[in-house]
Amino acid sequence: MPRNKTVKDYIRTIVDFPHEGIMFRDVTTLFADPRGFRMAIDQMLHPYAGERIDKVVGLEARGFILGGAIAHQLSVGFVPIRKKGKLPGTTISQEYKLEYGEAIVEIHDDAIQPGEKVLMVDDLIATGGTAAAGIKLIQRLGGEIVSCAFVVDLPELGGRKILEDMGMDVHVLCEFEGL
Repeated sequence: MPRNKTVKDYIRTIVDFPHEGIMFRDVTTLFADPRGFRMAIDQMLHPYAGERIDKVVGLEARGFILGGAIAHQLSVGFVPIRKKGKLPGTTISQEYKLEYGEAIVEIHDDAIQPGEKVLMVDDLIATGGTAAAGIKLIQRLGGEIVSCAFVVDLPELGGRKILEDMGMDVHVLCEFEGL
């Protein structure tokens, strides 16, 4: 009798993308499968049953897909954190380091009210740079982060530890070894 599929079973690995030596964990195959997608959303929601959450924040871009579905299930608002220059209103920015250089993410300055309980989501936690920048933006607006939820953790890159060292609760559905 075949075992039941897990979220990890729906994620495709693409070797040497975007360059040699990288094992890209592609969640689009998870999103494309109705059972897999529902399983991921349900499992991301489960730890927060009965907890007050006012907003779901998604990190660009796959965090928008997950965050929108989770916000819908919770009947709360969704807030995007985007790359610099993509949001039309007044924003606040946060710089963070990349492997080679720096990047900036932004959030609307009125997207989160002080004291609101926030769940931050994205597809994958790697080095933690984007997620840490997102946390700083939410905190600068006075939001209280309930947790950070991800489909995939790449533990060798240390992002989860960075977030936990910032005092964050981190929830992941699966892990993949390697880069």
